[in-house]
Amino acid sequence: MSIIVMKFGGTSVADINCIKNVAKKIRNELRNNHKIVVVVSAMAGTTNQLIDWVKEAAANVNKREYDVVVSSGEQITSGLLTLALSDLNIYSRSWLGWQVPLLTDRIHSKASIVKIDTKAIKNFFKTGDVAVVAGFQGVNSNGDISTLGRGGSDTSAVAFAAALKAKRCDIYTDVEGIYTSDPRIVSKANKLVKVSFEEMMEMSSQGAKVLETRSVALAMKYGVRIQVLSSFKDTLGTFVVDEEEIMEKKVVSGIAHSLNVAKITIVGIPDKPGQAAKLFSGLAQSSINVDMIVQSSSPDSNSTDLTFTVPETELKFAIDAINKTKFDVGFKEILSDIDVGKIAVVGVGMNARPGVAQKMFESLAEKSINLQVISTSEIKISILIEASYVELALRTLHSAFDLDK
Repeated sequence: MSIIVMKFGGTSVADINCIKNVAKKIRNELRNNHKIVVVVSAMAGTTNQLIDWVKEAAANVNKREYDVVVSSGEQITSGLLTLALSDLNIYSRSWLGWQVPLLTDRIHSKASIVKIDTKAIKNFFKTGDVAVVAGFQGVNSNGDISTLGRGGSDTSAVAFAAALKAKRCDIYTDVEGIYTSDPRIVSKANKLVKVSFEEMMEMSSQGAKVLETRSVALAMKYGVRIQVLSSFKDTLGTFVVDEEEIMEKKVVSGIAHSLNVAKITIVGIPDKPGQAAKLFSGLAQSSINVDMIVQSSSPDSNSTDLTFTVPETELKFAIDAINKTKFDVGFKEILSDIDVGKIAVVGVGMNARPGVAQKMFESLAEKSINLQVISTSEIKISILIEASYVELALRTLHSAFDLDK
């Protein structure tokens, strides 16, 4: 018995007509003699509405109850899609996270998956064809509903594909695949046929919104082939696969960007061992993701300045966490800036080809774009620049690395 996982995002199930369209796509896939697990998101806009209601209801939000509320959007979608499938004479049933069960740790609103018990779904497949699962949610060891955070339905889908040893995991969305850059900004962006797990992880972590970073990491760990394709057009999508499947490795495969970023500089940190560890320990305890870390000497030779980036949505929480360490660390002040943007040039071929950084920096210098922070890995170079220059920088680098062709 071969299994396919099909995941449909919020825009794919935005209304009843969209849900009926999804049901027809599932029917078409059934003709290939697969059993299918369908993972659904909440209908477009529903989760944001639920979050707004939570904030209106209470000044101090209990995260257990937050998860109870925001997980309800996926419950609605899973039920409606199952009804639409029944109307097409397809034997299906809906499953909530706790019914599977999908077990998570005890961290509410950003839970991690511990295990998926596949027995019930496998038993269902002895007679049924389609299991419709509410994405984004699970249950913890206390029996409480938990949610997986941003992009949680992608993570749910890949996790089910791994647990059930599915043939592949198809992620349906409102775009036709993964592009060399954001086609809304770079008109000459091209759809990629294949991209490696490593490249997709870097692009996702640097701002590409097609796939959530955790889902790609999970796919790479368990060797789950992902296909990203459109819910609205019958075209081939982009496969996310092992690097070995890609015959011709480009120096640069894509350029990602993010404007949801804030820069923090901690000024006047005493220059002695352990200070950075104290600062980042506080941020880690608040579950705040830190990127692009740079340390430099202050005019006072006995101290240093530390600059790094965090998601803009977490800036306030980050500053609160840092302030809690001020007595132990002894820094002078915290500076922050949200008028910045992050751009990353990504490609598995970079680790074997010199000159990428030189071309990147020269191309931006010709456009008088100043670099505030630089961060590198084997297959990525990230820069932080003024937000107003992001679109110009994207188009400039896309052309410089011959991605317009």
